[in-house]
Amino acid sequence: MIELKSAEEIAKMAVAGQFVGELLAELRGVAAVGVNLMDIERHARGRIKERGAESCYWDYAPSFGRGPFRNVLCLSVNDAVLHGLPHDYVLRDGDLLSIDMALGIDGWNADSALSFVVGTPDPADLKLIEATEVALDAAIKAAQPGGRIGDISAAIGAVARDYGYGVNHEFGGHGIGRTMHEAPHISNDGRARRGMRLDPGLTVAIEPWLCATTDKIKYDQDGWTIRSADGSRTAHSEHTVAITPTGPQVLTLRP
Repeated sequence: MIELKSAEEIAKMAVAGQFVGELLAELRGVAAVGVNLMDIERHARGRIKERGAESCYWDYAPSFGRGPFRNVLCLSVNDAVLHGLPHDYVLRDGDLLSIDMALGIDGWNADSALSFVVGTPDPADLKLIEATEVALDAAIKAAQPGGRIGDISAAIGAVARDYGYGVNHEFGGHGIGRTMHEAPHISNDGRARRGMRLDPGLTVAIEPWLCATTDKIKYDQDGWTIRSADGSRTAHSEHTVAITPTGPQVLTLRP
């Protein structure tokens, strides 16, 4: 069931979203060559506890994972793109890191992700990251009241193709609000003017993710970490967005 939120409820989600955006920006500063992924995870745990927030990831046990998930971040490195399990790994010069985080404050949730290169960037990695960011911007602009879910999906797919990347359809965006994953599912490719109507009050997490040279994925033995099937680099960008009568409102903007 899809729950449309009131303006007051969206404002409550925006409180969680602001903290998500601030903490992701902070974690980007923590990540550096020589830093262990577990140190980034521990830093996030401390900040979430200080704020009195609640991680949406902790104890999460969906059908596709080997749960429960016992971390507050998804940290995905290089060819890992989604649900990366934090582990004992020291970041190296040129690593491409994706950080995904969802948390709740006072019962309302927000979800966001970003990708960046630690140390010296490869231009091909910067292009891949840029493609996800441009696709996210295009999808947000397409999330207009009275439009259709397919408008968001088509915007992402069009940008991916313009940059020369394929699109995987197995994981995409989703509704969010009182829980992390709500209806509807939002594919990262589709046809404009198709699908569910975008009514004011709908709140969604839009999350284009791309692999450099494939649209296929594989799972690690940990049951969580999803990688490009061919070992190519990956990137992931995400914001929580509310559909309002005057247009889309991004709830997870970063400083």
